[in-house]
Amino acid sequence: MMERTATRAESSQESAWTFLTNHAHVLIRIAQDPSSRIRDIALQVGITERAVQRIIAELKEAGYLTYDREGRRNRYTVHAGLPMRHPVEGHCLVSELITTVPAAGGAGPEDANRFSPALVSLVHR
Repeated sequence: MMERTATRAESSQESAWTFLTNHAHVLIRIAQDPSSRIRDIALQVGITERAVQRIIAELKEAGYLTYDREGRRNRYTVHAGLPMRHPVEGHCLVSELITTVPAAGGAGPEDANRFSPALVSLVHR
């Protein structure tokens, strides 16, 4: 019997999944740059601007995110002292997720202090 090899399309579909959700990706990007534009977040996460808007609205409604207008832009505040939502990680705080993923260019978790200075302003409730 011949072994079947995966086509290029099948291989790319298999590798398309990630360990974190789009909600986590958006929250991490906002924590790294609280004045991020929706367009930039969408490009970095790889989703549509509309999806980013929906995720931000859901994070705001759940209390994980607030924002203030600064001119024509929003400045976001991540409420990182809240627990994560799923029972598997509900004993962990959002701040633990955020500090686990360093800003681009970081060497790894030991280099988590490479976040933007705005990470210092995370609100712990």
